[in-house]
Amino acid sequence: MLEAKDQQQAAAAEAVEANVEAINPDQEEVTEVEVEVVDPQAAALEAARKLANDNHERYMRVQADYDNFRRRSRQEKEDFAKYASVKLIEQLLPIVDNFERALVASKSVKDFEVLIKGIEMTAKQLDQVLESEGLKAIESVNQPFNPDFHQAIMQVDSEDHEEGTIVEEIQKGYMLKDKVIRPAMVKVST
Repeated sequence: MLEAKDQQQAAAAEAVEANVEAINPDQEEVTEVEVEVVDPQAAALEAARKLANDNHERYMRVQADYDNFRRRSRQEKEDFAKYASVKLIEQLLPIVDNFERALVASKSVKDFEVLIKGIEMTAKQLDQVLESEGLKAIESVNQPFNPDFHQAIMQVDSEDHEEGTIVEEIQKGYMLKDKVIRPAMVKVST
């Protein structure tokens, strides 16, 4: 391989001398010019190394960007979970204030009708807030028993209702949007 390279360099040097004589036939002294013959395989290898280095640097930048994205996403998820209930709490605070006012008023005023009316209005306000968040009470009385929505705690004989019909609701059940979060506790006719 070295011998072939030396032969190529010698041939290139002779070609340069011939070209110099053709261009300058009257000049007696010619300065020696060093010619480097480029090996095509070495050039291809050097180009491949440069491309590999560029690709590696690009990969490292993308990997760093991805790591930063993953870290930011985890932090955002933690913050969301930590403060997810802020909106609901903000809506409930006026209701808490109304209950506190009712308690203070009940100690100084002995008009229980006004107190009951105030508590009913506050309870209605609470229902509106919960409904706006997607909470719905499960209808139970006079409905057929459905174990997906109801929890039977007692069976009673009833001539007024068909078998498997809910006679009485002991505790309300609730759904949040499409999911049952608490089944209704009911008495079912036999």
